[in-house]
Amino acid sequence: MKLISWNVNGIRAAEKKGFLDYIKKESPDILCIQETKAHKEQLSEQLTNISGYHAYFSSGEKKGYSGVLCYSKEKPLSVHTGFSDHKKFDTEGRILVLEYPQFILMNIYFPNGKASEERLQYKLEFYNAFLTFCKKQKKQLIICGDVNTAHNEIDLARPKENQEESGFLRIERDWLDTFEKEGLTDTFRHLHPTKVQYSWWSQRGGARRRNVGWRIDYFYVTKDLVKKVKQAFIQDQVIGSDHCPIGLELDL
Repeated sequence: MKLISWNVNGIRAAEKKGFLDYIKKESPDILCIQETKAHKEQLSEQLTNISGYHAYFSSGEKKGYSGVLCYSKEKPLSVHTGFSDHKKFDTEGRILVLEYPQFILMNIYFPNGKASEERLQYKLEFYNAFLTFCKKQKKQLIICGDVNTAHNEIDLARPKENQEESGFLRIERDWLDTFEKEGLTDTFRHLHPTKVQYSWWSQRGGARRRNVGWRIDYFYVTKDLVKKVKQAFIQDQVIGSDHCPIGLELDL
């Protein structure tokens, strides 16, 4: 099974930059999109009805903001757009939970904490609600998306300069430590413990051309799926967004 996750920074813009050709070429079993910046009714027929895929949307109340989308070849048993008891996180279109016979897939666009202290607190509360939700699940978990935090110094080009910036604050990185202590495995770092590769670059100052990037997009799996992970990869040659796609291949 091949899964791909990509923050496209606007799916309508991505469509104009070869998004549909990318899907046809890669043919993933499941494609998880973050930051669609659109509601379903704003999208073309080509995006909502891709041959061979079922499409599932979670859009925020505010148009042109946030939003996640899953394309799946197999129809899931159920689809949810929130963390159950934590309704305060259901309004921004950040969560899709798809249940399959063997596992639960979570496609999540985690909040960015850079705008203000209030948004940083929202992000940390979101992390807490996410982890609480994960602990309640009875099946194996596959979790992907834009986590908006680089975990360790190897995961960004300029760690010293960014220690006081949201996205690399110690308090944010501690949460990723907690995820792993609670049984979630970062699949890319599990297979590539010393590899330096990034998934996001600032759109200022030619950062991508100079590869001054951050690895803030992840695939996590629960412990019982780790042995089934065959590949974890970052497609940093794929353009069309300030993020690039990341992928996971499992032998299920």
